[in-house]
Amino acid sequence: MYNWTIDERKLKQNNPEKYELWKLVQSINYGLDNHKLSKKQLIDAWPFIKNRLDPYKKRALEYLIWKKQYSLPNNLSFWNLSK
Repeated sequence: MYNWTIDERKLKQNNPEKYELWKLVQSINYGLDNHKLSKKQLIDAWPFIKNRLDPYKKRALEYLIWKKQYSLPNNLSFWNLSK
C-alpha cells in the first residue's frame, strides 16, 4: 500500500509503536492488501485505534471478536453521524 500523506520510513524509524498503530488503522480502513490481521495484535491495540476506525468496520470487528452487536445504531447515516 502506498500512502502519500505520510513519510512511512521516517515514522517507522522515529516511532515504531506509532507506526504499527497507524499501519493497522490504515489496513483496516483502506484494505488489507492480501495479508491477515493478527487477532492478538488487534485486541492489544484496540483501545488506541477504536476511535480512528470507520464506524461500520469497527462494528464488524467488534462483532467478530467480542460478539458485540450493539455498538452502532442501525439508522446511522451521513446526516446524523456526528450526533
